[in-house]
Amino acid sequence: MTNAVSLQVLPTPEPLRGWIAGIGSVSVDAEQTAPYVHLPDAATKVVVRTGEDGRRSALVVGPRARASYHLGGRFVSCVEVRLAPGTVRPLLGVPAADLVGRAPRLDELPGPVARRLADELRGLEPGEAVARLAEVLPERLRTAADRSRAELVRAGVAALSSRGGRVPGPVTEVARQLAVSERQLRNLFADGVGLSPKHYARIDRVRTVLDQAATRPWADLAAATGYYDQAHLTSDFRTLMGVPPRSYITGRLPDALPCGRVGRP
Repeated sequence: MTNAVSLQVLPTPEPLRGWIAGIGSVSVDAEQTAPYVHLPDAATKVVVRTGEDGRRSALVVGPRARASYHLGGRFVSCVEVRLAPGTVRPLLGVPAADLVGRAPRLDELPGPVARRLADELRGLEPGEAVARLAEVLPERLRTAADRSRAELVRAGVAALSSRGGRVPGPVTEVARQLAVSERQLRNLFADGVGLSPKHYARIDRVRTVLDQAATRPWADLAAATGYYDQAHLTSDFRTLMGVPPRSYITGRLPDALPCGRVGRP
């Protein structure tokens, strides 16, 4: 299945590494007729967006707990800056859980760093915005961030990820490895990621399945990503993507929503 969104991965400037998980340039064609897909995504992103009329805006797009499907709307291009786990509160002034399913303007958020950044990004070209972030963000985050807490969140995220060919352990085991209780781990994830550890792991596994679906049988993918069996994979995939794996791959998708409609899943 082809997603009607063009995505280009951009290099992350050295000063932003550790605070930023990645940068991408995204465009959507106004002439597209097939639905395009917003995949489940555990990341919070700062988005500098240019509309067809040339107007620019800076948004914050929170974690997406489930896939959504969209059709229509004006041409839009943007640069998406994916925040690393643990960066949301010191930058935006709110826990990541408050942003799930939302896309507020950057200047609507309460953090003084966010408001100042919104003023600085207003009117900049997307490429200029990335350069500005690299110039000002690291020093401001070093002042505002709880480094030890961020490191714990990132260690938990790494332990629950199925990327790189590894099968993540259960949440109880990850909490034990980090020397925290399960409740503390859930609180760390709510603040620094926005989703529970279990939901984060589910999204990560489904994204891994999507990355490899064209090259591996479903049963092999289920075993490699830690599912009990193929039926478990299919159930999880349907919950997060809205359709079973084979339906998604062959383009039999849920009804598309109007472009720009954003809401908590």
